Formats: sequence, C-alpha cells, structure tokens
Amino acid sequence: MTSTPRVLVLASASPARLGLLKQAGLDPRVVVSGVDEDAIAADTPAELARVLAEAKAAAVAGGGMLDGGPGDEIVVGCDSVLELDGQALGKPADAAEATARWQAMRGRAGVLRTGHCVIDRATGRQVSATASTTVRFGRPDDAEIAAYVASGEPLHVAGAFTLDGRSAPFVDGIDGDPGNVIGLSLPLLRALLAELGVRITDLWI
Repeated sequence: MTSTPRVLVLASASPARLGLLKQAGLDPRVVVSGVDEDAIAADTPAELARVLAEAKAAAVAGGGMLDGGPGDEIVVGCDSVLELDGQALGKPADAAEATARWQAMRGRAGVLRTGHCVIDRATGRQVSATASTTVRFGRPDDAEIAAYVASGEPLHVAGAFTLDGRSAPFVDGIDGDPGNVIGLSLPLLRALLAELGVRITDLWI
C-alpha cells in the first residue's frame, strides 16, 4: 500500500457524486469526460453502467484532459442507470418521458446500477465493477408526479429520481448502499482503490 499523497480526479459533472466524496473526506478535482452516453451500448443494464463508467474514466485519464503526461492522478469514473423490467433507464429526454417513467415506477421496485471505474495514471492499471441497490418506489399521485416533473429535477438524473432530493418522499425504502443510489458507492470505491494498492485514507485531505 502506498502512503504517498495522490491527486483524485472525478470524471463526472454530478454534484451528488462530488458531495459524497467531499463528505467522506476527499477533495477531488472535477474533469468532465464529455463522453456521448447515447453512443454506448451493452447487453445488460449492469454491463452498460460499467462500460459507461470505463469510457468516462478512460476519456479523462488518457484523453489529454489532464496536464502533461502520465502523472500521479487517480481517475474515478461513474455512471448510473435504473433497471426496470430488464431495461436500462438513464436520464429522461423530456418532461413527458419523466412523467411516464414515474407512472410506470410507482408502487414497484427497480434496481439502481452504478458502474465504477478507477484508473491509476502512475501505473496505467484499471479496475471496474458495478454496484446494485434495490429501490422500492412509493405511490405518488398524478398531481404529485406533475409537481415533481415541473421542478425540473428528474430531467437531470438517472431513472428520473433522486434519493437526496425532491423525490425522496416518493421512495419507500432501499435494499443496499444508499450512496450507490445517490451516485457513488464509497465501499466499492474503497475496494477498487485497494485493488490498485491505494488506501482510501491516503486520499483524505
């Protein structure tokens, strides 16, 4: 294990992921990957989440977005999709789609899949995995769904809902890691860092 201070880079524009990392004592540099998510496909929602995370991390780690050549940066890429009826649901395209999503989800359970990829630029090593959390949705009525969609929040998040925002009252419960639903599983991140020989405590500020 290394005790040398490293630079953590988050390859995501998600304020929720950044917030989770900061709450855990980390202070990552944010570099948005610019990956076209719609251009990437996979056989299953879990695989899609992982492949998207790998693409984002790789774009930042090797795409010339960081200063100079290979350095001490550790790049973390993540992407989330909600699996419902075997389909991967990302961000809804518009208000109508967000409304239809909630009408289909209410009273049911889905699985939030978040792919995680960590690349150590110093060694070139890469590890990745997907975390899964079951989400049990409540039964908001049509007026509540309309008000939520009008807030604009569901248009910016995978699955058209958040656990830490306006839709929290519409989620009856979860089975698994709540951070994963918000956007990043800290226990999985710790495990992936360990595979690369890095203690998460070495990244604390």
